[in-house]
Amino acid sequence: MAKYADHLTEGHKAMFAKYPSYRMIVYPSMRTAFFPQKVEEATIKNATSAELIGTDEIKGAVLGFPFPIPKSGGEVIWNHKMRYRGTAVRRYNNQAIVKLDGSFKISKLVEDVKFKYANLEEDNAGTKILLYYLSEVLSPPRVAGQLLLVHETSGAGGSGRDAWLYNPGLGRVNRAPDVGYDNPYIGTDGEQFNDQVDVFNGALDRYDWKLVGRKDMYIPYNSFLINAPLIKYADIIRPGHINQNLARYEMHRVWVVEATLRQGMRHQIKKRRFYVDEDSWAIATVDDYDNRDQLWKVQEGHLISVPFVPTVTAIPEIIYDLQSGRYFVTALMNEDRTSDFDVKLDDKQFAPNALSQRAQRR
Repeated sequence: MAKYADHLTEGHKAMFAKYPSYRMIVYPSMRTAFFPQKVEEATIKNATSAELIGTDEIKGAVLGFPFPIPKSGGEVIWNHKMRYRGTAVRRYNNQAIVKLDGSFKISKLVEDVKFKYANLEEDNAGTKILLYYLSEVLSPPRVAGQLLLVHETSGAGGSGRDAWLYNPGLGRVNRAPDVGYDNPYIGTDGEQFNDQVDVFNGALDRYDWKLVGRKDMYIPYNSFLINAPLIKYADIIRPGHINQNLARYEMHRVWVVEATLRQGMRHQIKKRRFYVDEDSWAIATVDDYDNRDQLWKVQEGHLISVPFVPTVTAIPEIIYDLQSGRYFVTALMNEDRTSDFDVKLDDKQFAPNALSQRAQRR
């Protein structure tokens, strides 16, 4: 490993040290990321017009990546948050908490997302709404029927989002102020925080952000095999880590960003080091440190190009807990329907009263 250490994240080094069975198969690099021409043209304009005010307010950006020439770590992360992913998507998400012995149970949810900022079909110039998100839990039975609605915004203050939750046990819709930061995501037993969905999401205000620079690193990329329909979840999931024979790594240039918890702020992750793909602005890996400054969790987003959108997305996403030995895997789709990027979603479907009506029809 010493020969390649300079191109490995601290998280990947820790995985090699902890698990004798861990390996990384490195393939020739293929730069497959691309986006619609209108997004590329808008990105060029944003280079001289976009501005990040504080940590969470964007001004002067339209449609494209706001900061193609980033001057701060926060600007890199905002490129990830505002990247083009199509107009809308319906995702059939299968996820699992994997125990020490490799045993797991699949939980299922359906997620509808409508992207408002990077949207080629609507003129949303000047909008502060980044996206609408609505999920329904299908299993396990103890949380089945739970609905979560999120309005993600820029420059709104606080967590940068409004959220509502329908709990079938209570039979009503309530505001959900805790859908953010290090509050556990529904059904993950604490192995995924809300701000680890999509590798990272939400407000940046609890951290100081440092742009470390650019570096060539081994990251998960062109991850077609692990997503193949013939591959079953039981083929992917193994004790300690996924079946690394199915994972593909390539050398790519990344932006390295370090986030350190601000004085007086609280979060279970004290420091995060992000490795963000230079071509797609998608976060590929993250090293998460606890409040004792110990490396705690290793996140991977197995990047894949979706040419018919076109975009780059992470499927699956994995969070390894180095301390407990468990890990969490989400965005599995091999045994389910593929994500539907042609779905038509109306803004009215994401109104809080629509959530109440949907719950009443159940």
